[in-house]
Amino acid sequence: MAENEAGTIPAAVELAGTRHGDREALVDGDVRLSFAELAAAVDDAARAYVAAGIEPGDRVALWAPNSGAWVIAVLGAFRAGAVVVTVNTRFKGGEAAHVLRTAGARMLITVTDFLDTDYVALLADAGAPESLETTVVLSGPVPPGATPWADFLAGGAAVDPAVVAARAGALRPDDVSTIIFTSGTTGAPKGAMLRHGASVRAYTDWAEVVGLQAGDRYLIVNPFFHTFGLNAGILACVITGATIVPHPVFDVPSVMARVDEERITMLPGAPAIYQTILDHPELDRYDLSTLRLAVTGAATVPVEMIRRMRSELTFRTIVTGYGLTESTGIATMCRHTDDPETIARTAGRPIPGVEVRLVDGDGKEVGAGEPGEVLVRGYNVMAGYFGDPGATAEAIDADGWLRTGDVGVRDEAGNLRITDRTKDMFVVGGFNAYPAEIENIMATHPAVGQVAVVGVPDHRLGEVGRAYVVPRAGATVDPAELIAWCREQMANYKVPRSVEVVDALPLNATGKVLKYVLREQAAAGR
Repeated sequence: MAENEAGTIPAAVELAGTRHGDREALVDGDVRLSFAELAAAVDDAARAYVAAGIEPGDRVALWAPNSGAWVIAVLGAFRAGAVVVTVNTRFKGGEAAHVLRTAGARMLITVTDFLDTDYVALLADAGAPESLETTVVLSGPVPPGATPWADFLAGGAAVDPAVVAARAGALRPDDVSTIIFTSGTTGAPKGAMLRHGASVRAYTDWAEVVGLQAGDRYLIVNPFFHTFGLNAGILACVITGATIVPHPVFDVPSVMARVDEERITMLPGAPAIYQTILDHPELDRYDLSTLRLAVTGAATVPVEMIRRMRSELTFRTIVTGYGLTESTGIATMCRHTDDPETIARTAGRPIPGVEVRLVDGDGKEVGAGEPGEVLVRGYNVMAGYFGDPGATAEAIDADGWLRTGDVGVRDEAGNLRITDRTKDMFVVGGFNAYPAEIENIMATHPAVGQVAVVGVPDHRLGEVGRAYVVPRAGATVDPAELIAWCREQMANYKVPRSVEVVDALPLNATGKVLKYVLREQAAAGR
């Protein structure tokens, strides 16, 4: 394991401010901060949280796109002793309200101008939870009752810096830092509680395997609300002294332009990102010669794409990995010395300090080449689901093994290959989509009697949803209208890209929908 002197995220920020003081830490438009300046800005934000009445352990929610202000807001919340709740920027009002209500968030940091969307208005329409006392707007028009970010920061001036220093110093590695919501087979998102020490340790090792180092310039297109953007992005940069360059929306020309302008060396992302760049007709217009490091995964990775990334782009290190929110986002990784086939076809070996087992339906460990459910045990396993001990007990057994619900196979070298998902989850451009959650929402449509959703292959996104719908008696389902309705009800990555109207769903003897039959029908073009 790579050693890190910091046992908590605030300690990592302090260490970076000392160790990499004058090195550029954060670039966002006209904002360019050194690590020393970033540490000072984080301290100012922490004092503002204290002035606003946030106590250690209180939940602060962030619902906003990647930006420099997001970085300062999240690190400031950690320094004030708060627990951060991240909210998916693609969520609609009802989805966000569920997250805030379940977590008991006292404060929301958000925006009103992202892609023509006003998150404050969305939440108001859905019904803001009673726990929410304060809303702070990072950017966009500030509605009545909300506080502009600048005014919020100004309020911290009266707080003695010693107060936040004491709060940061009181944090321990086992304290919960973040609650990140992940959906399950029941369709009800659950908040995975991640610890300070686990995050710092895991992404110290992650950075070492990847080769991220001081002086690297990291374009973070992965959303900050996800473990990839928050831990493998912001935190990994803080740990190593790499420059954080947030990117709010993945758009190929804008990404390539930022790589050119900011001399980006590190560009991780889902396979769809690299596939789209490689296939873009204007690729030759941009100088991408500084690109050196890539990390991918979360979907099927074509071997040819790995080869093209090395031959047509300038990536020298390409690494794939496997993890889930409940394992702090990481469990296994390939190493940069692995061949393209291993990198593309497997998720590598466990990271130091983490164990991985594959077991059959009886819980018996299976041998190399045999499929089994992936179990993970180690310091990286979540503290549990917030406020849900029952779901926690189902996910983590008495010996500390986390049941991932994924089916995998290990080769003789110990490399893990994910082959199936016992929970039916599919991955859309790096985002986990859970059929049960989508089906529960679609079932509220007045014309839908029954619905089953499966993932089907997609060249660009890896997989997308296909819904098989049985209309209600006397009703007619218009696929285009239903898809349009879904876009108003759920995050766009969850929206089925196609709808098949059927007379009946295939069922087994107990009435359970046979999803594998639907996947076979989709594969056969039926």
